[in-house]
Amino acid sequence: MDRTDIGRDRLGADGDDFYAALMAAHEGLSLEESARLNAKLVLLLANQVGDLETIRKVLAAARGSA
Repeated sequence: MDRTDIGRDRLGADGDDFYAALMAAHEGLSLEESARLNAKLVLLLANQVGDLETIRKVLAAARGSA
């Protein structure tokens, strides 16, 4: 995966549905519970990606935009 490819919209119109599902998953959680959910989600998605180099590039991109 090229670094310029990171962040490219692959969900299209489903992106809105994903965002709604993500917000619903956080509904009613405390800040700590929300952070725990996010950590679990990141680990599960990283496992789905399954490529450490890609994961490193995504982490770097995310940190760069923080």
